Amino acid sequence: MTEEASQEHYFGLPAAWFERADDEIDDVFYEHPRMVAHVDEATLSSLTDFYRNFVPAHADVLDLMSSWISHLPQELALSRVAGLGMNAQELTANTQLTEWCVQNLNRNPVLPYADGSFDRAMIVVSIQYLTHPVDVLRSVFRVLKPGGAIAIAMSHRLFPTKAIAAFQGMQRDDKMRLVGYCLQQSGFTDIQFHDESPPQADPLWILTATKQGDGGA
Repeated sequence: MTEEASQEHYFGLPAAWFERADDEIDDVFYEHPRMVAHVDEATLSSLTDFYRNFVPAHADVLDLMSSWISHLPQELALSRVAGLGMNAQELTANTQLTEWCVQNLNRNPVLPYADGSFDRAMIVVSIQYLTHPVDVLRSVFRVLKPGGAIAIAMSHRLFPTKAIAAFQGMQRDDKMRLVGYCLQQSGFTDIQFHDESPPQADPLWILTATKQGDGGA
């Protein structure tokens, strides 16, 4: 834990919110690849449509907690797409990545990239698995260029044994407030909520936030 955390609190929040039913090392849980979609096809299509406006052409993109597909528009020309995930086979299968690495962010939240490396960062239906989200998001803030932005996409599906307690007991608006608070504690501003849920499909809730152009918090 960081200096701001204690046995009972994590950045002013109850530490119990970030506990999980299964505390076995995540490397074991993610040892075998899962080449599946975790939300409906219509929901993933809506996410790709969102990226068409969120991600500029020729951007350097960080796909955090990545998997076998990044959901970026196929027609979008990008300079770099770096994927960081938990399973090498999944990442190898992801043809949208220009590079990838395996890292357990719950054991090491420090990203292996230089300061100011990326224009955009994305986390797709995975924020609920971070036990130290502020530490990870502070590292994302560091590796984004001034004026860069992050999009955190969420839905209602999860692996119940691996998701933190807060995401299993909270309703949508409270989840958004929690993630928004973590973004704010990480230095991000201009935090905005986008409901991109398609009709009769899994919900799609996205929080976007910006690293101010001067690079300050």
